[in-house]
Amino acid sequence: MKPRRLWFGAIALLALALLSLFAAPQNTLQSGSTYSRAPDGYGAWYASLQQQQIPIQRWQRPYSDLTDPGSTDSRSTDPPPQPPVPSRITLLRINPNLTHLRIATDERWIRRGNVEVILGVKEPVTQAPFRSRLAGVTIETSRRRSRAQLQESRSRQRLGDSYGAVVWEETIGAGKIIYAVTPFLAANAYQREPENFKFLTNLVTEPGLPLWVDEYLHGYKDPQVVQRENSDHWIAYLAKTPLALLAVQAIAILLVLIWEKNRRFGPPLPPAVPPQDSSSAYIHALGSVLHKAEYSEFVVKTIGQAEQRYAQRSLGLGDTPVEAEALIQAWTQQTGRPAEEMAAVLRTKDRDRRISERDLLIWLRQLQTLRRHLP
Repeated sequence: MKPRRLWFGAIALLALALLSLFAAPQNTLQSGSTYSRAPDGYGAWYASLQQQQIPIQRWQRPYSDLTDPGSTDSRSTDPPPQPPVPSRITLLRINPNLTHLRIATDERWIRRGNVEVILGVKEPVTQAPFRSRLAGVTIETSRRRSRAQLQESRSRQRLGDSYGAVVWEETIGAGKIIYAVTPFLAANAYQREPENFKFLTNLVTEPGLPLWVDEYLHGYKDPQVVQRENSDHWIAYLAKTPLALLAVQAIAILLVLIWEKNRRFGPPLPPAVPPQDSSSAYIHALGSVLHKAEYSEFVVKTIGQAEQRYAQRSLGLGDTPVEAEALIQAWTQQTGRPAEEMAAVLRTKDRDRRISERDLLIWLRQLQTLRRHLP
């Protein structure tokens, strides 16, 4: 291989590596999972509940299987979850990447007396300091739910400051939804903040209902759910794959190949060479020489003879030179034009003296007028 191709091959590999590093989809599923021991996981908080002998179960099925078990999304062939889900529960959902409060909640299920706790609701950034300590709970976010929005939705603030609410609840029928703007309220990073763990524990146990935590949104699924989703149509499978990344990589490879060849698709095209007209080139060169030498009599004599032959042929007098009177008479009879037009041209042709450039241009214009009226 040529060294040039080696260099371009190395550049292509480097570009693919950078795309894979920066454009590859990040795995954010583990953020907020009770299985995770990472700083943004909730493994430590889950273990603290077990030490306090507070019952908690992990939900590893789609949200619709819980809120509407009889829907078409739930296959009747799937066995019920173990242990069975009571009719009323408290469901904890951590960092579900919500962009709107209603996007992942089912009001009908809430109205039946269930409680949903959602950590990580997106709210606007305010002037609040990033790190705050509210009622002993450490909060690291400037996002707040405004008081006007709380009054509009008839919500009650559970934790907040003068900038707005960090945690609030909204009653819907016999149940309620508890929101928090931070998804890291009791994450592993706050193990040295006991008030954070205590606050979240009181929040989820206060309703006195069986406690479940949604792990399906973190990628954990029951075997029956995995089998069900794998049997979906192939289009649904392709919709879940990072096709955008593959498309970007394909475009990058194509651009590098085009750049390496330094041309478009196909073999190189030679530059188009305009055809050379030898006669035109000779005429232009001769004209430049005669103009510089001011040799107008040669121009008048040569062009005049050629134009006289052209006029004779057009008037039906043949190529043999005829008398000027015969040519003028044929001109007036066939065109109806004045005889002076032809006579002026013929008299100028017979001159063997040098004329000015102005007179030469006038004579050439007369020739053009004569040509336009010939039959």
